[in-house]
Parts: sequence; C-alpha cells; structure tokens
Amino acid sequence: MEENKNDNTQPVDETVNGSAKGNSEEKSSTDGGFNFRATMKNWWKAIKLLARLTEDTDVEATISSIQKAVEFRGVNIWILAFAIIVASVGLNVNSTAVIIGAMLISPLMGPINGIGLSLGISDSELLRKSLKNLLVMVGISLIVSTTYFFLTPLSDAQSELLARTNPTIFDVLIALFGGLAGIVALSRKDQPFTVISGVAIATALMPPLCTAGFGLATAQWNYFFGAFYLFFINSSFIAIATFIMVRYLHFPQKEYVDPRRRKFVKRIIFIVALIVIVPSVITAFAVVREASFNTQAIKFINDVQESESFKDVQIVKYDKEYDRKNPSIQIFVIGKTLTENEIETIQSLLPAYGLEKVKLIVKQTGVEYEVNAPEVIRNMLDKQTEQIAEKDSMITLLKVQLDSLEANDAVAEQLCRELSVQYPALKSFAVAKTIYYDTKSSEKRFVPTLYATWSTKPSNTEREKLIEWLKVRLSIEEINYIEN
Repeated sequence: MEENKNDNTQPVDETVNGSAKGNSEEKSSTDGGFNFRATMKNWWKAIKLLARLTEDTDVEATISSIQKAVEFRGVNIWILAFAIIVASVGLNVNSTAVIIGAMLISPLMGPINGIGLSLGISDSELLRKSLKNLLVMVGISLIVSTTYFFLTPLSDAQSELLARTNPTIFDVLIALFGGLAGIVALSRKDQPFTVISGVAIATALMPPLCTAGFGLATAQWNYFFGAFYLFFINSSFIAIATFIMVRYLHFPQKEYVDPRRRKFVKRIIFIVALIVIVPSVITAFAVVREASFNTQAIKFINDVQESESFKDVQIVKYDKEYDRKNPSIQIFVIGKTLTENEIETIQSLLPAYGLEKVKLIVKQTGVEYEVNAPEVIRNMLDKQTEQIAEKDSMITLLKVQLDSLEANDAVAEQLCRELSVQYPALKSFAVAKTIYYDTKSSEKRFVPTLYATWSTKPSNTEREKLIEWLKVRLSIEEINYIEN
C-alpha cells in the first residue's frame, strides 16, 4: 500500500512542480517585462520556416535532369552550332535581342551543372563525362565562331563584343548568384521556366566564347584571353554554386567514397575559386579607378569653366585619357590667352578632385579674341537664320512657279476646247516663249511662238485669223507662227 501510495503521489508532485516552474518562468517573464531572448528565438524560427528550401525539393528528378543535360551528341551538337552562329551574328551587328535569343538556345549549361553536381555527390564518373563534354562544346564553339568571324565582311568590334573582353569581380557575383538561382529552380518539383531562362541570359556563357572566336579570327589576343577568362569565370562559379546548393540540400552521396578523396575535391574547388576571384578583384579595382577618374575629370572641367579665371575663356573640347601611370586631361580653349601662372593655378586644383597624378594639358589658339564665346555662337546663329531665310525665299519662288504652271495647264485645256470647235482641221498646237537672237547685235528677245499641225493644209486667211485670235485670247501683242 505504501508503494502504491508513493507511486500515485509522485506524478502529482512532478505536475505540481512543473506547473509551479512554468508559472515561475511566466511570472519572471512578466515581472521582467520584454523577453528579448524568447522573441529572437521566435523570429529565428519564423525566418527559417520562411526561407526553407528542402520542402519542395525533388532530388531524384534533379539528378536525372542534370545527367540528361550533360549528354552531348546528335541534336545537341547542331543546336550548339546554330546558337553560336546566331550569337556571333548578334555580336557582329550589335543586336542585344539576337544575343539573348542565342543564350536561350545554347545547351552549354548542362555540362557545367553536371560538374557541380558530380562534385557535390562525389560522382567521379559524372565528373569525367561532364568535363569531357564541356571541353568538346568549347572546342566546337570556338571553331564555329572563329570560322564565322573569319568569313564575315563586318570586322569592326561593336560595343556588345567589347563588353565581353574585360571581366571583373561583378561577373563573379553574377555567375555565383545566377548559378544558385538556377540550381534552386532545377531542384523544384515544378521547375519555373522563367528562372532557368533568366539564369541562361544573366550568366552569359555563349557571348564570351563567340568573342574569343572573334579574337582568334582577327588575331587580337587581348580579346581572346579576356573573353575566354570571362567564360571561365562564369562556368566555374555556376559549377561552384551548384556544388554549394547540392551539399546544402543534402543530395545523397555516392556509396563507398574515400574520405580523403572528398577532402581533396573540396581543396581543389577552393583553389579554383581563389584562382578565378583574385584576378577578377584586381580587374574590378582597375575598372572602379577608371570610372572614378572619368567622373572627377568631368566635374573638374565643369568647375573650371565656371570659375572666375575662365570668365573670358571658353572650353570648346576636352579629352581625358586614363593611364595608371600617366593619366592626363587635355582641354581646348578659345578666348583670352591663359598665362603659364594661370595654367599652373588650374593645375593646383586637381588634388581637390582626387586627381593628384593627372597631367593637365591646355591647348589654346595663342590669339586674344575681343569677342567671347557667346558672341561667336550668336554670330553663327545669325548666319544660320540668314540661310534659313534664303531657303524660305527659294521655296516661295518655286511655289509661285508651280502655281503658274498649274494655271497654264488650265488655260491650255480651255484653248484646246475652243480651237477644236473653231478650227476642226487643227490637229495639235503648242505655244511657248522662244528666245530669238539677233546675229548682228547678239541681242536676244523672248517672243511667244505658235507651233501648229494641221490635218489639211490651211489657207492664208485661216492662218492670219488664228494668229489674230490668239493675240486677243492670250493678251499678247506679238506671236510667231511655225507650221509643222
């Protein structure tokens, strides 16, 4: 009985104690006011629930889809070749829309995702196949693009082509986060096509290869190496992004994997990422420095033009050249000739704009003009106004002549009707002002002349009657008659 009693009372004590403990915690929380730790814990749980990726993951379908995309033969070869030609044409004619279309067609993403997946699940066979097919794709792409740019008559490097020759750290970020978005979309049960298409456009694998082909075709090695390095950046970080997401989503590893081999793979990925990132960071810093130089140079020139020392001087043109060792700004001025002291004073303003090492070159006419730039511009505008007025006068004259011709046509039609009634034998006629030259005095005079064609030869009376009638009808005093 004592044992039963003890057994029955023990849980009651725990419940009471637990309840008391809970009440104690609640009380302490109430007494203490806002519980920061509990609030942060709840927030963290909510964020984890909101950002959860594992809920809609289809691992088997994702692995199968990437493995199929790695395959490269038959149709894929033709699609790749056609896409390369389309992208090359787009770069050649500077058409962004055509380039985007080629990026959507290209099957290059398949082997790159295959490399990332194989590293993530430690599948050495898939890794070998992916690397092999990627190398074949790159080789075909370079051959096709080089052939196109070798044959095309358009050999100038357009802006779309030049944009693929100078990779930066920003290209690394685009490739990394674009690759993450791509593998997340691929791993969903309902794959969002828009995301996958957007990744293909953003990461831009096709244009750099075509640009590298342009470099080979034109023997411009800076284009080739710059563009191929951009392709290497994009493909490497897409693969790294796939590897990271595959590990994060806990894709099943290949069985019987040597742990030392897995560590070796991780070490290789770290080295590759370091090799890609370091040159990109250096290039990015160079791009930022050049952009800063251009911005500050324009600000300097604008401020100098508005300064008091440039009151009688006008900057008509300027050139800025960024060189890491010898940057320079060259300005062309008209107006009052600047002295050497004034130029040195302007040069001393450069450090305030972060342009300490920049050399200022001032090109001026060497002649002091009494008129300033606004007056020069005003004279040019006056001359332009005169030219416009002259053209307007010419247009008015031509309009008067056109109206005169239209009026003459109306008179000719009326004459035809009247002459056909009065002179049925008159077949056709023409009235024109003819220039008559005097062979002795070389004088010339304009005399209206009638050219007449009769079906039957008219009498002298009919001719004289016709001539007199035309003088009255046309209000002229003299007319010559010529009969055909």
